[in-house]
Amino acid sequence: GSTCGACGYGTLVDVVPMKARVGAVSPVLFKAGEGCGACYKVRCLDRGICSRRAVTVIVTDECPGGYCSLGRTHFDLSGAAFGRLAVAGHGGQLRNRGEISVVFRRTPCKYRGKNIAFRVVEGSTSFWLSLLVEFEDGDGDIGSMQLKQANSAQWQDMKHIWGATWSLTPGPLVGPFSVRLTTLTTKKTLSAQDVIPRNWTPKATYTSRLNF
Repeated sequence: GSTCGACGYGTLVDVVPMKARVGAVSPVLFKAGEGCGACYKVRCLDRGICSRRAVTVIVTDECPGGYCSLGRTHFDLSGAAFGRLAVAGHGGQLRNRGEISVVFRRTPCKYRGKNIAFRVVEGSTSFWLSLLVEFEDGDGDIGSMQLKQANSAQWQDMKHIWGATWSLTPGPLVGPFSVRLTTLTTKKTLSAQDVIPRNWTPKATYTSRLNF
């Protein structure tokens, strides 16, 4: 996958808790960006060189074309994740193979000590607000997202634009903002009240007190 990835997580992919656990997936798992943040357990099947342990992979990117095309299920793992699939001392040898057969399953995401955070995307204004969701436990994915403005009882539907990013365009928008998430897989809902302050700024990240 690319350095920052098609999900838009940016430099988060280079630091704990995402570091060494990131991966790109084929379109069938990427789901036009709605699969961003989902977690999988992946295990290699070649007993001659692979250990029996599985690695946890967080979807942060999409791998289009090649092995990832034609409706195939494919994981493009980071070098660190790939190496961890091997028996001790054979990580480099396994990486040199390039493509291997694996089994996989969804697994709940766990970001210990982290609550869900919302990054205000660069370029956001009071007439176009775009948010990226970080550190979502459980399903990890997002099926829908809504925003409630200050002194309002109305939840407004946000639009999924790309990756893990959602936006709302009618303005002017007045904070503080509350945000409601519904997961894609199990339809669980969480509401973070007044999580984004009145004086919010683009590129800032605001952390809630909640997680799934």
